[in-house]
Amino acid sequence: MALTIIARILSVATSVYSLLCAIRVFMTWMPTTRRGKGGQWLARATDPYLGLFSRISMFHTDRVDFSPIAALTVLSVASNAFSTLASTGQITIGFLFSLLLQAAWSAVAFMLSFYAVCAIIRLIGNALHLGNLNPFWNILDAILNPILYRINRNIYRHKAISYTQGLITGVIVLILLRAAGGALIRLLSSLLLSLPF
Repeated sequence: MALTIIARILSVATSVYSLLCAIRVFMTWMPTTRRGKGGQWLARATDPYLGLFSRISMFHTDRVDFSPIAALTVLSVASNAFSTLASTGQITIGFLFSLLLQAAWSAVAFMLSFYAVCAIIRLIGNALHLGNLNPFWNILDAILNPILYRINRNIYRHKAISYTQGLITGVIVLILLRAAGGALIRLLSSLLLSLPF
């Protein structure tokens, strides 16, 4: 009984802290919101936790920082684990592995979706002959080019292809990876949940 109450409190606390972290991440896009007392308090409460993930280089590209996604994913896993413990009174190893697998996949799925959307936007801009010298397109190219290079190198084996063909191939591969990965994770997750221990 006491364990379920503690787990419920921890689940709520983790969810609230996750919301505070999300607000803090959005505040970084609006620097003026950090100047008030509320913004300063929120920064002191969340920056140490978010900073743990921002120091991990695998969550960064030259232009994009995915560390907040990883930080929020960990909080989501913890909240789900506490919530399950509160409702069932126990957590199986299969459930924990399923939860970790789904959390890791949600971060990967977000990145695949993000790159696919960026590639679609770039493809539309290319098709409409919008100015390629605009800084927005340069930023989008800097985000996309490393992943598109890897995809197209593996498919076309160093054959010369047009930028539009590379974008189309990238979009198709990213969408297929997102769909196939989601199906595989759902299958593995259901197998893990069926484990008796």
